[in-house]
Amino acid sequence: MNKLKSYKAICLDMDGTVYRGNEVIPEASVFINSFQGKDIDIYYVTNNSSMTAERFQAKLLRMGIHASTDQIMTSSIAAATYCKQHFEGAKVMMIGEEGLEQALRSEGFVITDENPDVVVVGIDRNITYEKLSNAALSIRNGAHFIATNGDKAFPTERGLVPGNGSFVKLLETATDREATIVGKPEPYMLEFIRQRGYSKEDMVMIGDNYDTDIQAGIRFGIDTIHVSGGVTDRATVLKKDMQPTYLFDSLTDWK
Repeated sequence: MNKLKSYKAICLDMDGTVYRGNEVIPEASVFINSFQGKDIDIYYVTNNSSMTAERFQAKLLRMGIHASTDQIMTSSIAAATYCKQHFEGAKVMMIGEEGLEQALRSEGFVITDENPDVVVVGIDRNITYEKLSNAALSIRNGAHFIATNGDKAFPTERGLVPGNGSFVKLLETATDREATIVGKPEPYMLEFIRQRGYSKEDMVMIGDNYDTDIQAGIRFGIDTIHVSGGVTDRATVLKKDMQPTYLFDSLTDWK
């Protein structure tokens, strides 16, 4: 376990790893606070595109976790960064909420409802047929098709409800075009963190969901730690062909 101390960038999934809903996971709080004052950076990596970095920062603070907005990597921030690197100066049509709008505007993009160069799709809980129609027509007319994430459903108090991936799949079916998805399990968010001055050997991805968190790290080529008690149980992980670097019962296993 000594190698664990050599990482310079710890990438943590949030929901299910740091907290569950609005309740912090005690072991995660102890783990995070143990790195205060050390030369190790912690990044909070989430497919949730609806909230701004500032709102995530405030949520973590309510749980006693101090993080800067630069330490938060959402799929909205990743989508805006991807567009900046590939389509700088483009006109963008978006389906999404506050998190995506702020991320795109912060990168200097003009958001339009007509003749876009790029269509970016994030979760929108006020989705309408008109929004989907405009996006589909724009994609068919040649606009690049970017999606914040491909999660087909997400949990609520009422149960699982449609996630962004469901709308992305609808648009892919309507347009015969495949979206570029930047959220986990794709490795874009980890790559954008790496670009801040790390090597892959410096980084580790920690999460409770094998299919998103662990797969993102494996695809990117960095070490991974699966933490039990969340989406994917240990028994299921052990049946996978590609194993995480480490299996933890909780973050207190970090030595």
